[in-house]
Amino acid sequence: MEYMTGPAAPTQGNILCCQCGVAIPPNPANMCVGCLRAQVDITEGIPKQGTLHFCKQCERYLQPPGTWIQCTLESRELLALCLKKIKASLSKVRLIDAGFIWTEPHSKRLKLKLTVQKEVINGAVLQQVFVVEYIVQSQMCEDCHRIEAKDFWKAVVQVRQKTLHKKTFYYLEQLILKHRLHQNTLRIKEIHDGLDFYYSSKQQAQKMVDFLQCTVPSRSKSSQRLISHDIHSNVYNYKSTFSVEIVPICKDNVVCLSPKLAQSLGNMSQICVCIRVTSTIHLIDPSTLQIAEIDGNTYWRHPFNSLFHPKQLEEFIIMDINRVQEKKKGAGAGARSNKHTLAEAWVQKTSELNTDHQYFCCTHLGHILNPGDLVLGQYQDFLEDLEEDEAIRKNVNIYRNADVPVESDTDDDGPPRISLAEMLEDLHISQDATGGEGANMMTE
Repeated sequence: MEYMTGPAAPTQGNILCCQCGVAIPPNPANMCVGCLRAQVDITEGIPKQGTLHFCKQCERYLQPPGTWIQCTLESRELLALCLKKIKASLSKVRLIDAGFIWTEPHSKRLKLKLTVQKEVINGAVLQQVFVVEYIVQSQMCEDCHRIEAKDFWKAVVQVRQKTLHKKTFYYLEQLILKHRLHQNTLRIKEIHDGLDFYYSSKQQAQKMVDFLQCTVPSRSKSSQRLISHDIHSNVYNYKSTFSVEIVPICKDNVVCLSPKLAQSLGNMSQICVCIRVTSTIHLIDPSTLQIAEIDGNTYWRHPFNSLFHPKQLEEFIIMDINRVQEKKKGAGAGARSNKHTLAEAWVQKTSELNTDHQYFCCTHLGHILNPGDLVLGQYQDFLEDLEEDEAIRKNVNIYRNADVPVESDTDDDGPPRISLAEMLEDLHISQDATGGEGANMMTE
């Protein structure tokens, strides 16, 4: 009696390739891989060579139609750029894998290894690996071309500040560097009283103008010049110019406000010191510590200038200083600084140390000044302003020196002078508190 066993598990047999007769596992095409590849090339129509454009100056690659992008070798960005070159031809196959094959960096060649799949005869899926080689050609981008041409610009921003001391301008330069606003410029040209920023488009220049107006007190105006006109397409080509003028006031400048402006700031004294310039002008009255801020619009409605320039400063030495604790009577109604200390000081020019000639003044720097410190002051130029401006003289007392003759004030063609009627003849100071000769012109 035969031993009966269960049914055997079915096994898949091999078939013979219909082309070469080699035994192969069954597949819908009934062909081996070699014969199938000989019959069908799934990479047909996919270019095996391509071209990439590279700018040596800025080290960027061209992404058609007109965008230049920064890519490092064998990066994902560069791989995506290479695949976009053959994107249309890859639509007929399925991309399985892509990667770079190493090439010598200076060979001007990039090789890409691609793995693709495609359904072929009778539903059989064929997978194939092939290489695409790209030739890197040098081409200068438009931005670098404009930089090399130097005159190929569309807009210029002319920044000016008409002062001898450019503390505000130096502060602005540091802000421009911090925010990297200089990177989009084609060229930066330095001139006597400012800088010129050249741009490839009007929009980039407008961004710089908006930044300046938000950063420093300034005003701007724009103009444009027609370069060319295409009558067929009605296209106009302009060059735009933006002129930006920064207020001519810097830190530590002594200024004289107009009576109307001083009154609008809480009856502030007309003679003030600029303690800083940001988006507004920060002023302080050194005799009362009253502070105020003036924006650009207010300044251009009531403009004022510095009473002196740095070359007119003279060196003084602090002989004695007394800090004032109480607020000065008659001060304005505005806010006062808590960072400064009011003080009264006697000072003497370092060039007159062999004399007993001293000057009395008020200062807002009582918290840092001590006897023996050296400071820079303005005196002679202030006296000239008093002589020439009647509005300033209303806030000071002017005394006549009998030893100095008073010139006639009837000459209308000559420079402005102080009349005898304005001088106080009932007081003559021969000695000051230190025993020396007093000043010919004193202020209170």
